Amino acid sequence: MSFKSINYILGVLEKQAKWQEQPFQRLLKFWPEVVGPVVAANTRPLSIQRDVLSVATSSAAWAQNLTFGRTSLLLKLNKKLPTPLVDIRFSTAGWQNPSVERKPQQTVSPHEHPSYLGDEISRPDVTPPKNVNAAFGNWTKIMRSRSHGLPLCPQCESPTPPGELQRWAVCSICAAKQF
Repeated sequence: MSFKSINYILGVLEKQAKWQEQPFQRLLKFWPEVVGPVVAANTRPLSIQRDVLSVATSSAAWAQNLTFGRTSLLLKLNKKLPTPLVDIRFSTAGWQNPSVERKPQQTVSPHEHPSYLGDEISRPDVTPPKNVNAAFGNWTKIMRSRSHGLPLCPQCESPTPPGELQRWAVCSICAAKQF
């Protein structure tokens, strides 16, 4: 019985571990090195089935662009894999960026909106208009009743909800013009 050094035994075990390592696990390790950091940030290898690599992309534009260059990418990958790949398929299916958590969309009740005027505004009874002039007349009555008693915008002097003046110091139209 011969004794082997620990270094020799560890070397043999390391080689066996590399032989037993699945091709997909090996690919995941060197994917960023082969494709580069920008492409790696916008792609995610999903699986290898029947020697075809499936890769999720962050957008259809990335999928199309990488599909055009898949032959050169296939050559680079096959140099590092024990069993060569036949093809690569790029798709947006399966793409979910785990680093960006989706925040639930906040809902704002009408009472919290800066343009909220309150429930005290009365709506005049409006009968269906008989012609265009009557419809315009009804609309002007409604607009006058809504804006009666509202403070004026300091820039354009139009009636403005108080919440808008508190938030922007001007009406929403003048605030939008500033941006």
